[in-house]
This record gives sequence, structure tokens and C-alpha cells, in this order.
Amino acid sequence: MPDSRHEGPPETATVFVVDDDETVRRALARLVRSAGMTARTFSTAEAFLAEDRPVPASCLVLDVRLPGLNGLQLQEALNRKGFPISIIFITGHGDVPTSVRAMKAGAVDFLQKPFEGHELLNAIRRAVGRTRDAAARQAECAEIRRRYDTLTPREREVFSLVASGLLNKQVAGELGAAEKTIKIHRGRVMAKMQAPSLADLVNVDKSAIPSSEASAMQGAENAFVTGAVGMYMGYSWSIANLKA
Repeated sequence: MPDSRHEGPPETATVFVVDDDETVRRALARLVRSAGMTARTFSTAEAFLAEDRPVPASCLVLDVRLPGLNGLQLQEALNRKGFPISIIFITGHGDVPTSVRAMKAGAVDFLQKPFEGHELLNAIRRAVGRTRDAAARQAECAEIRRRYDTLTPREREVFSLVASGLLNKQVAGELGAAEKTIKIHRGRVMAKMQAPSLADLVNVDKSAIPSSEASAMQGAENAFVTGAVGMYMGYSWSIANLKA
């Protein structure tokens, strides 16, 4: 059974504490509650993974050494799942390689026991802010992907080329279609992607789009830039010849 209980009013943030020492869990829960946040405590990483967790305003205070999955392994598991929760490591047995590994994997802080309460609370506030930002970013990407999934294959082709900077005439040439047809497709793309202007369409976050199709868009953009540079160089050469 997980040692899980709610502490404090259900407002602002939820702080998850995973530590195999019951005394530490209780002390940290009291500290979190004193700051007006909610605390949920677990004695193992497995117990934490088995629980449903709110995302938007939360963080994880995690001991490095745990029975079963250790803290670093739990961090790796959460990263693989793409779960946007910020982690603060606490340990009585810290070393430089462990702390470097944790921070490189995205930890907000790495605190050596014993630590001051205000140190942890400051780290928690930073971590909750980062989790909120990550959750908002994830939701935004999911919404962009949802809109993108409504496009027809032809509309995706048009979107890819328009978003890479090509004009309607150029897109028509690339796809072997009439410019009037491309204008119609572009209008539908903008409506489905909820882009009020062409600039908004061009600035759609490409990282939310499937990687293979995003790569194709990048290729189209690179080709467009290369072509533009080539045209400019040709124009410059012609001007130089005229002057000569």
C-alpha cells in the first residue's frame, strides 16, 4: 500500500514526496503544508508511479536512494513517459557524478540532507513554475497536433510549403496546381489551423507536428532559402557585369 495522504488545502500546488524514511516524509509534508500547498507522500518510486497525478501545478521531491527503483531511475521513467513534472532531488549520500546526472536529465535542484526548510521551499516554487510552463507547452503542442490532424493530405502539402515561406505561385509550381486552387487550399489550412494571418501560419510551432513531416517542412524551407540566395547572387552578378 502506498503511504499516500493529502496534506493542507487543495490550492495552488501539489508537492509529491518520495522518500523511504517515514520521519522525513512527515517532516516534508508539514513543511509543504505550512507554505499553503498540498503534499502527497510515497515510500517507493513504484507506489508513486501507480498513482494518478495532477500535472499543471505540481513538483516531485525525490530521494536518490530508494528500495526498488531509485530516484534517478524514476526520473528516467518519467522522462520516457513525457510526464511534465519538475524534480527536486534530496539525499544524504550525494556525490558529484550523481548530481550532474540528475541535473542534466532536467532536475531543478539537488539538495544535500540536512537542508534548510527555506531552501527546499524556494526550490519547490521554482519547480512548480517550471511544471506549469511544461504542462502549458504540452497542451499547446497537443492542440496544434489536433488541428494538424484535421488537414487532408493535400492541405498538409500546402501547409508545409506555405509555412516554409513559399508564395502561392511557387507552391502551385511545386505541386503542379493552379494558383487559384492553392489559394483555396491555403484558406482552408488557415481556418483549420486557426491562424488569423499568414504570419501566424508560418510561426506555427513545427515541433508539434510529426517528426517526418516536420523534417519535410524544414527541407522545403532550406530549399526556399537556397533558391532565394541563388537568385540574389545571380542578380548581383548581372548588375556587376552591367557596371563593367
